[in-house]
Amino acid sequence: MLANMACSLIEHKRINTTVAKAKALRMFAEPLITKSKDDTTHNRRIVFSYLRDKYAVTELFKEISVKVGDRPGGYIRIIKLGNRQGDNASMAMVELVDYNEVYNPNGKKKKKTTRRGRSKKAESTDTVVDTKDESSEE
Repeated sequence: MLANMACSLIEHKRINTTVAKAKALRMFAEPLITKSKDDTTHNRRIVFSYLRDKYAVTELFKEISVKVGDRPGGYIRIIKLGNRQGDNASMAMVELVDYNEVYNPNGKKKKKTTRRGRSKKAESTDTVVDTKDESSEE
């Protein structure tokens, strides 16, 4: 079950589950992400023995390890969501920390710059309007 949940987390970057499963998943997946930082054949085989999914291992080593390369740990965030409707189980959202669109939807904030003149489109539109006005006056 933990291997399947870890593969889903790697593929989708965010999953919903119960709090107990989320805490178990964190203990299962974080050492695998740490191993993926050092891309060697030995580490790939160790991670593959846990996950048993080629696509998940490839994505972990190619994409996720590059993004979390300088982070010393704590790759997974658990956010409690409340209780499930049917059985009142406490639910949580598990996500990879560097892939959180919830807290930072546009990536880095852009600097606001002031414009110092009109755009080229506005200037060209003015000249076209002026020539039409002159021809209609005659």
